[in-house]
Amino acid sequence: MSESAVEAEPVVAAEIFGDRIELAQRFTAALAAEGELRGLIGPLELPRLWTRHILNSAIAAPLFVGSVADIGSGAGLPGLVLAIARPDVEWILIEPMDRRVVWLNEQVAALGLDNVTVMRARGEDVGLEFDVVTARAVSAMRTLIPITAPLVRDGGELILLKGHNVPTEIEAAQKVLKKHKVTGVTVEVLGEGVLAEPTRVVRARVRA
Repeated sequence: MSESAVEAEPVVAAEIFGDRIELAQRFTAALAAEGELRGLIGPLELPRLWTRHILNSAIAAPLFVGSVADIGSGAGLPGLVLAIARPDVEWILIEPMDRRVVWLNEQVAALGLDNVTVMRARGEDVGLEFDVVTARAVSAMRTLIPITAPLVRDGGELILLKGHNVPTEIEAAQKVLKKHKVTGVTVEVLGEGVLAEPTRVVRARVRA
């Protein structure tokens, strides 16, 4: 990996992370150094690592409260990034693949994140409830809802980071949303005028 291949830290990163920027820098540097080698990110992601992944995740940090489960944490996007930005929130990173679990535990230890628990499991097998459940780039809504909604406590919230085609995904998931009592589905666009590529977030409530 050449240094020139890694995106320079955008000025706005310090504004988003505040006094947690050093931890964000350390995590991003580790991901840049080891991510491709360990199969966590593709080689094309290095030139947009901050913009497309770190800040895309971090901009959603103010939305979270209580206990939050991140389903399919992978490289730590968004869960580890959000845990850096929000040390006042309890984060449970749920990831089935062993090598990714090893990476997540390494980073939690290296960064001293005492608000994070890493759980090796599939979302379907967790059997716990959380105030909020999140996921990023895991699967389409109609397959993601049956995995995530059962983990949300009654009256809790789904906060899902999605792409440009999210309206189409929501439309295709109407039957699944109704089945799992997911209501009040909205899409928020975060970071317009701040990030080069805004983040789209699906927010919804789950009733028992």
